[in-house]
Amino acid sequence: MAEINRDEVAHLARLAHIDMTDDELGRMAGELAVIVDSIRSISEVAGDDVPATSHPIPLSNVFRDDVVGQTLTNEEALLGAPDDADGRFRVPAILDGE
Repeated sequence: MAEINRDEVAHLARLAHIDMTDDELGRMAGELAVIVDSIRSISEVAGDDVPATSHPIPLSNVFRDDVVGQTLTNEEALLGAPDDADGRFRVPAILDGE
C-alpha cells in the first residue's frame, strides 16, 4: 500500500483551505493510499503496443465556424453590473492572498 502519512494529508488540506480533525486526517490518509494504489495498478497495465489517442472513436469538429459577430461595448457590458471599477467588473475577493 502507498505510504501517505497524516502530515502529507494535513499539507494538502491546508493548500485546499479545508479544516480537518486529527481523526479525519488519519482516515483520509488511508483512503488516499487506496486511491494511489488503484492508480498505480492501472498504470502497470501493458499498453506499449496501444497507440496514444485523445478519444476512443474518431471524431470530427462538430462546432460552427468561429465568426466574429456584433459584440457589446465595454460600457454596455457593465450597464447591469452591481459594481465596476476602471472598466471592469468588481467582485468580492475569495482568496486570502496566498
